[in-house]
Amino acid sequence: MVKLVSKIISKIKHREYIIDENITDNDLFSIVFTRFFMLIRGFFATIGFKKSGKISFIGKKVCIKSKSHIECGSGLTINDNCTINALCKGGIKIGNNFSLGQNSIIECTGVIRELGKSLVIGDNVGISANAFISVRGKVKIGDSTIFGPGVSLFSENHIFEDKSTPIYLQGATRKGIEIGKDCWIGANATILDGVKIGDGCVVAAGAVVNHDVPSYTIVGGVPAKTIKNR
Repeated sequence: MVKLVSKIISKIKHREYIIDENITDNDLFSIVFTRFFMLIRGFFATIGFKKSGKISFIGKKVCIKSKSHIECGSGLTINDNCTINALCKGGIKIGNNFSLGQNSIIECTGVIRELGKSLVIGDNVGISANAFISVRGKVKIGDSTIFGPGVSLFSENHIFEDKSTPIYLQGATRKGIEIGKDCWIGANATILDGVKIGDGCVVAAGAVVNHDVPSYTIVGGVPAKTIKNR
């Protein structure tokens, strides 16, 4: 059974995928059973998407708003209790084999007086549980990038120079966030508006990134500083 399921997953992902030989048939059956019902939910949940791939897996209690703004490839996985608000000017474009961990939120627009810009996610991107992605400015995530649990992206920064005016009335900057290919963003890291992270970077757990990071650089701390190059 392990070999059969490995072959099926490899076909879905378009790359070799080998299941650990120590997994029991009972455990594997339970996983396959769960994924089967996610597949059924995926069929119905993606109705109304602007474009969708052949196979999608959707968990329980997933809320997807403004579906007509979403384009996705094959192998989409959205786990339990996720919320996606896709209402934005440029929509959401997702590549193949994207995975969103449970309890995560993608929020493109907070108030309808000014819609968010757009979200572009490459192929083979994995985002772990409890992520928060704000898409007020344009957000781009490159191929094969992975997020640890609790990562937050804020593509907006409030203006607060005028002491006589409430902060919420002073507007905001929306420079956007760009994360390159093959990056690893560690657990509970925060990436702020205007940041561009190059290819192959590693952001340490708990870091707050408020400036650009050159390709193949490891950063950590609050605010994030260069630790070393890869």
